[in-house]
Amino acid sequence: MDARSVVTVVSLLTFIGIVIWAWSGRRKADFDEAANLPFADEEDDMQQTQNTAEKQHG
Repeated sequence: MDARSVVTVVSLLTFIGIVIWAWSGRRKADFDEAANLPFADEEDDMQQTQNTAEKQHG
């Protein structure tokens, strides 16, 4: 086998490993949490805006 064949096989195995890791059931909770991160920022921004408005209007 030449170097190109070895690199191709290693790349394919790496890709398959990443796919298995990403789709494993043990990772579901972590990915669900990560999927909601953009919405958590919006909630924090809304709370800060409300707090600022309450302070300004007394």
